Amino acid sequence: MNDFLAQHSISTDIQVAWGDMDALQHVNNSVYFKYFETARLDFFNQINLLGDLKSTGVGPVLSETNARFKRPVTFPDSIVVGVKISDIHKERFVMHYTVFSKAQQAVTTIGWAKVVMFNFKTGQKAKLTPELLQALKQHE
Repeated sequence: MNDFLAQHSISTDIQVAWGDMDALQHVNNSVYFKYFETARLDFFNQINLLGDLKSTGVGPVLSETNARFKRPVTFPDSIVVGVKISDIHKERFVMHYTVFSKAQQAVTTIGWAKVVMFNFKTGQKAKLTPELLQALKQHE
């Protein structure tokens, strides 16, 4: 666990809920995207990415997302979702997620998402601000 945390500068703890499981008695595959969303918003809040959304109309949207399931997770469990950033470009970046099960002491799922900055007022892509670029580079 300590190695996992050392590899991810930002991580989010999530309790697995009974309702996250499906008829096959493991966390349903679609739920992992909710876990990713929770970690993504935690990351965004920690780097203040959403701070100016109301005033500027610029915020992040997903253009693509993916998950690879390595081991099933079941209730009860607590997971940690680690986040890393890569492929930073002028309007987009990639977030990588690694899900670690505390009960299994193992990585269970990996995923990624392409995040594009979008101006909701104009309907066009928006450039990363210098502040956002600097914050993202700290988590590469």
